[in-house]
Amino acid sequence: MKPRINIITLGVEDFQKSLAFYKEGLGWELSKASNDNIAFFPLNGIVLALYPKDALAEDVRVSPEGSGFSGVTLAYNANDPEEVDQILMTVEKLGARIVKRAEKVFWGGYSGYFADPNDFLWEVAHNPYFTFDEQDNLVLP
Repeated sequence: MKPRINIITLGVEDFQKSLAFYKEGLGWELSKASNDNIAFFPLNGIVLALYPKDALAEDVRVSPEGSGFSGVTLAYNANDPEEVDQILMTVEKLGARIVKRAEKVFWGGYSGYFADPNDFLWEVAHNPYFTFDEQDNLVLP
């Protein structure tokens, strides 16, 4: 197996509300491969997909019931702490719940967390030890 992730699919409770949050709220471009049942957002080499939670659970053959911390977070790395603050202010205005206000963190960076309309947790972080390449992809040391 090659070391890569191509698509991250979020099972969402309210497809239209989630679509509006990412498309109109965050301004992410919707792929033409999307349809009335699934949304694809190309994100610099990886794709975020939104799909109704019940349909995704049915496809996986698991129960859609359950709550609590799933053990998974998504992350957006910012260019500087100011961008972290700006993003958190923007998503809060769009209806996201701020879970942890941005602060200096033990590993030397600056980060905060928000929950999107379906309570998927996103970290917004500035890591002074990581850089971006010409295509704005994260470069790890």
